[in-house]
Amino acid sequence: MNKLFENLLSSTRNTESIGPRIEQRRGIEIKSGREIEIMRKSGKIVATVLSEINSMAKPGLTTGDLDKYAESRIRELGAVPSFKGYHGFPASICASINNEVVHGIPSSKRVIKEGDLLKVDTGAYFEGYHGDSCITVCVGEVTEEARRLSRVAQDALRAGLEQIKPKNTLLDIAGAIEDLVNSEGFSVVEDYTGHGVGRNLHEEPSVFNFRTNDLPNVTLRPGMTLAVEPILNAGNKKCKTLRDGWTVITKDGGLSAQWEHTILVTNNGCDILTDRDNL
Repeated sequence: MNKLFENLLSSTRNTESIGPRIEQRRGIEIKSGREIEIMRKSGKIVATVLSEINSMAKPGLTTGDLDKYAESRIRELGAVPSFKGYHGFPASICASINNEVVHGIPSSKRVIKEGDLLKVDTGAYFEGYHGDSCITVCVGEVTEEARRLSRVAQDALRAGLEQIKPKNTLLDIAGAIEDLVNSEGFSVVEDYTGHGVGRNLHEEPSVFNFRTNDLPNVTLRPGMTLAVEPILNAGNKKCKTLRDGWTVITKDGGLSAQWEHTILVTNNGCDILTDRDNL
């Protein structure tokens, strides 16, 4: 999810939030040791669910099946789905396929097919704090373009994370992502960015993936928790929102891929709180 998602949400007719998850603008927050330990747990829940979804996403299942599983599993692990009911979003995951960029609404009618490029984004709210992460799943045998796009998006995320350390800035992250993506011949989606995350699903600052002077270039400090999420298109960067008010697609019909982690800025770099490799 991302900063511009917040803008989309603010214009959505149904703006009802659930329980304690009402967003309050707090500025950039430095998390305490206690808060960080809770966020490690929320992040682990998200990582666990996405790891399981990655294994189960096969041709013949529907995106609605994945959503039902994610909600049940998040609750089983003691958390609440961050996305469901968030300003009216009707599901616990965003499931975006092929040319769908972000915010795809899961459906029992949307069957996953061999060769699909499936993006699954989800969040978990645990003891007052959110974790947020996204994976791209290559379903079965995909085209070489699709596989390379997903790989480059994941490499771009790694490149951005390598720039995270105290005294570096958001532009250091953005520049590393943009340079890698451009070198591979793909485009960075500029309409959507990463964000701070913690007590709110979306907090300041916007964590952008491209060089810009239009957003604050914040200096990184230990204790900041950020969702870093490069979104790449195989064609051009332009996107449009469908009539459902949520699903964003590429204007040229090209493929899109996304990878995201919630991270903690540390004294020496960053910790990946949604790391699926160390469950």
